[in-house]
Amino acid sequence: MSQIDDLPPLREVIATHGLSARKALGQNFLLDLNLTARIARTAGDLTGADVLEIGPGPGGLTRGLLAEGARKVLAVEKDPRCLPALAEISARYPGRLEVVEGDALQIDPLAHLTPPIRIVANLPYNVGTELLVRWLTPPQWPPVWETLTLMFQREVAERIVAQPGSKAYGRLALLAQWRTDARLALSLPPEAFTPPPKVSSAVVHLTALPEPRFPARADILERLVARAFNQRRKMLRSSLKSMSPQIEDHLNAVGIAPTDRAETVSLEGFCALARALEAE
Repeated sequence: MSQIDDLPPLREVIATHGLSARKALGQNFLLDLNLTARIARTAGDLTGADVLEIGPGPGGLTRGLLAEGARKVLAVEKDPRCLPALAEISARYPGRLEVVEGDALQIDPLAHLTPPIRIVANLPYNVGTELLVRWLTPPQWPPVWETLTLMFQREVAERIVAQPGSKAYGRLALLAQWRTDARLALSLPPEAFTPPPKVSSAVVHLTALPEPRFPARADILERLVARAFNQRRKMLRSSLKSMSPQIEDHLNAVGIAPTDRAETVSLEGFCALARALEAE
């Protein structure tokens, strides 16, 4: 394995600092610096960009981001055991790495970065989906970030890029594809990690669109999609009846059969239905 900098190999860093991965923190460390550099490159040209990284652990991806030329990396790490290893990286890249100890669900690190901003992370399994939904649903669009390059369990990654009619299609696909171009960029087997998880992983790359793909009010669309897929086996006239007493009329008006189920309705169809409910 080739080195991307003159810092020690990650296995040595983990041994030196006693960084055994903790299941409670959703930790699975990616130790191959060739792979972490590849993920960093998937994020695009990082020169002149600030990067937010969540859960850097011993810093493999952090090193890749800095070696690829990121202007600044802000790394949010909940596990205090990782801070000495990250401090060594900071010393190697003076003034370019800022480490914040804390829970990414409890703080808003984006306020401390200067655009252009990219978010790149091997997300801890237990918080990944919640963070993604937050980044996709800011109060204003376009968001402060330009791209998201995120690693998930492969099952979650497939839900983000899923198309209507598939079992994976649902709320995540609609929220992601309404406002971004989303693609599956990279697959990783369990043995790429220490310890190996029980499932495969995948990297998804999302690029923010200047405007949503179809007009709709965000709060109505989010509520509509959540209710439709909360009871995905039910016909829409049943799962959405709490949205409006006239839900069947609205469905018919936008060309959706009231007997259809959520997984058959396109993003454009859901947006049209959200507009009909807003007009009501």
